[in-house]
Amino acid sequence: MTDKFLIVGLGSMGKRRIRNLQHLGAGELLGFDPRADRRAEVEAKYGVRCVESFEKGLEWGPGALVISTPPDMHVRYARAAAESGRHFFTEASVVDDGLAELDELVTRAGVVAAPSCTMRFHPSIRAIKSAIDDGSIGRVVGLTYHSGQYLPDWHPWEDIADYYVSKRETGGCREIVPFELTWLTWALGDVRKISCFRGKVSDVPADIDDWYQMLLEFESGVLGHLTVDVVSRVAVRVCRVVGTEGVVEWSWEDKRVRVFRTADNAWANVAEPEGIRVEGYLLADDMYIAEMDAFVRATRGQAPYPYTIAEDRRMLELLYAAERSSDDGVHEVTAPAGVKA
Repeated sequence: MTDKFLIVGLGSMGKRRIRNLQHLGAGELLGFDPRADRRAEVEAKYGVRCVESFEKGLEWGPGALVISTPPDMHVRYARAAAESGRHFFTEASVVDDGLAELDELVTRAGVVAAPSCTMRFHPSIRAIKSAIDDGSIGRVVGLTYHSGQYLPDWHPWEDIADYYVSKRETGGCREIVPFELTWLTWALGDVRKISCFRGKVSDVPADIDDWYQMLLEFESGVLGHLTVDVVSRVAVRVCRVVGTEGVVEWSWEDKRVRVFRTADNAWANVAEPEGIRVEGYLLADDMYIAEMDAFVRATRGQAPYPYTIAEDRRMLELLYAAERSSDDGVHEVTAPAGVKA
């Protein structure tokens, strides 16, 4: 049954997905995590029964899996889902090992594969894209965007050494680069050239690069500057999109988008809704609920999920191109075959 969901991984995001599905009234839920403390917390806080093994989870007969494990474990559970004819959702990717083969398996199995694209559901991101698409700021020519938050503040209740963000392959800063590119390329199109500096610039207690400084050239000719860090002691997302006939600005802290149209010679504000907030979580649950709703609707055949494994792989290609640029000291041409760089 597609209204039975197995939540694989009951850390911060697994618990959030349980809340999302319960808010939607999506169906029956079962949790799986090898850690007894996490299972006990979920059973006590959300009233969701949990099991200690993945095999027991599959025996329950779920129609879909929500995979909220560390990124380097996504593919193993996604393969198990597809091989048994089950739909699946995975959290944000940073490791592409096995993704090409998984994409082929999904096609053969005919199941819904739903990689996370959370920021595409954020109300301010949607307002930015709307201002770009409707031509109200003219032709877009450039943008600057800074996304940052001090890594130990991600999960104040646990040491970063205890989860994946402190590991080099799945480091927190590295993970956020494709997380942000997912919406930037949705709003502005694919990237054909990228140049990057990255490194460890702070005393964040982890052997990871904690700062990525990137220049982007989009296929459309738009030039962009993207900074991602896990150093900033004040959480920040600040964006400015410049067009030939106006400007769009967004500040995470201000919770609004401002649009300046030359024709009006004035700023117009688009305020964010207050949203559903949960203690201990910086981000409101609304965009995550919308993302889960898109997945649930896809499993029921009501609408296609708006982001594919192929698109997700492309975001990781851009991440790896940025890292090669930093290592080699050259611009990386990233355009797919057939696209003139």
